[in-house]
Amino acid sequence: MASAQQLIGLVKSHAEGNSERFFDLAMQLAASEEQKGHRTLAEQLRQWAEAGKQPDGALARSVPTPIVAPRGELSDLIKASYPSNKLNDLILPESLHSQLAAIVKESRLAARLEESGLKPRRHLLLAGPPGTGKTLSASAIAGELKYPLYTVLLHGLISKFMGETAQKLRLVFDAIVNHRGIYLFDEIDALAGARTSSNDVGEARRVLNSFLQFLDEKSGGSIVVATTNLPQILDHAILRRFDVVLRYELPSEPAIEATFLRRLSGFDVDSVDWKLVIRKAHGLSTSDVVLAAEDAARSAVLSDHRNILTSDLLPAIESRYSLQRIGADIGTKSSQTPLAPRSRKKSQVSSKKGARKNTKRRTR
Repeated sequence: MASAQQLIGLVKSHAEGNSERFFDLAMQLAASEEQKGHRTLAEQLRQWAEAGKQPDGALARSVPTPIVAPRGELSDLIKASYPSNKLNDLILPESLHSQLAAIVKESRLAARLEESGLKPRRHLLLAGPPGTGKTLSASAIAGELKYPLYTVLLHGLISKFMGETAQKLRLVFDAIVNHRGIYLFDEIDALAGARTSSNDVGEARRVLNSFLQFLDEKSGGSIVVATTNLPQILDHAILRRFDVVLRYELPSEPAIEATFLRRLSGFDVDSVDWKLVIRKAHGLSTSDVVLAAEDAARSAVLSDHRNILTSDLLPAIESRYSLQRIGADIGTKSSQTPLAPRSRKKSQVSSKKGARKNTKRRTR
């Protein structure tokens, strides 16, 4: 907690009306609490200190709901977390890594940009297959900036009642303006599907239009990150609302090896035939590679040894592929099932017709 001298300094600067001194002391106190591991308290102190520098009217508008621990309606719409991972924890192509680092730098030096009439990019769309690091990237940006990560819960946001989803979106975007953080809209397809879709309804169009309008508004110091596994179904208008659109791909062979080595860093891997392992793992997502590495590590630990063998990794890799094939088989069978009864019925009718013809021949 705060020392006696820090508290005295805060009260004294407030009593003297020295707002600059008060702000400096509050930020020092926030940094001190963060070093002690009190991340939530540190973020609250920063938010209140920065709010205190705003005009009275802005201060009154800045905290309608304490979102550090979302309550009321927001508790069903937003989940808060405080990530500690950083960009260096991600295994991504250099081009993606540098673009994410640029976003972080722009937010840190926002004042310098604004002095030149520029503004940092605050709307990001991350597109690509599942398990390629999109959600983890949002978490890493939050960790780099020491911002809270607010995950928007789409199951709580989308309502069957006309107009209610747009009202809930309004609450979320008010929070985006008034409470600085990283706001993650994971799998945005549910909100931003193409308006020309054949199964579209009027309410879906209204929700999308509201979402587009809200994205056009200022986001305060917050960053909005949206992810999608299906960029091809997004409405084209959504792309224009994002400052940056980043494409995520399945990992390359060097990235697969780097992922295995990082996850197995506490084990002896000198005996692994990496060329064979990497070739077998080609086509897996980064998430699948991590899970395969963990499966092999568990097998080694339970066998009471710390060295990983090729024979540990290959079954783990095959297990990840098996799960993918099961999903594909289920989809194929479900698409074929409705046709089976018709084909049987047709054959039965044909056989009956044949039987009647044969009966007629025998009668004649």
